[in-house]
This record gives sequence, C-alpha cells and structure tokens, in this order.
Amino acid sequence: MATLSFEGETHGELVVKVRRWLASLEGDDEGHLTTAEAIEQGAELTKEALRVIASAAPQPIAQSELVRALTGMGYKATDATKEALIDGLDSVEEMTGGSVVKMAREAGKSAAYEMNATIARQILKQLKPR
Repeated sequence: MATLSFEGETHGELVVKVRRWLASLEGDDEGHLTTAEAIEQGAELTKEALRVIASAAPQPIAQSELVRALTGMGYKATDATKEALIDGLDSVEEMTGGSVVKMAREAGKSAAYEMNATIARQILKQLKPR
C-alpha cells in the first residue's frame, strides 16, 4: 500500500507543501525548479565553492584552524540564509495563496519570450540581404 506524508512545524507549512505537491501532479511546474529547489541548489553550490577555495590553499594553511573555522562559518551562514529565504517565501506564499510566486513565474516566462523575440529579430536583420 502506498503512503504519502508531509512534514512541517505549522499548519501553514503543511498547506504550502500539499499545494506544491498537487501542482506537480497537475503538471504546473513540469521542467521548472521550484523556488525552494533553486535556493537549495544555490546554497549547495556556495558550500561547494567554499570547500574548493579552502582546499586550494597550501596544505599548512588549508588545514589550519582559522581556515576550518571560516569555512564552517560560511557553511552555517549559507544554511541560515537558505532557511530564512525558504521560510520567508513560504510565508509569502501562504499569505497570498501562492499568487505572488505564480505572478513572478509568469512574468519570468514572458520576459524570456520577449528576450527571445528581440534576439530573433536581430538575427533576422543580419540574415536579410542589404
């Protein structure tokens, strides 16, 4: 028997997660990252960059307590920022019923379309004989 569960600290968090899941079933976000997924990936990329920078230092420096402490602080700051952003966006989505995030996504789609149309016009101008 299949089961489905959601975890959250408040009723609002659960409502947001259920809405996201229902939207994914309807195909609303097919091929797109959710805002939370984009934030999560950005945070992981930042932490990986911190690790690469710390490991690129000469061995005595890379293994010093100072570099380790700074890298750890960078990880903690990245995680705290990620959580604050996701919590803030969840609150906005909860208060507006998701309309603000949806409007921003729609604006992004039209901006990309307009950008592509502009580029297409420039390419067509270059292709036309003079």
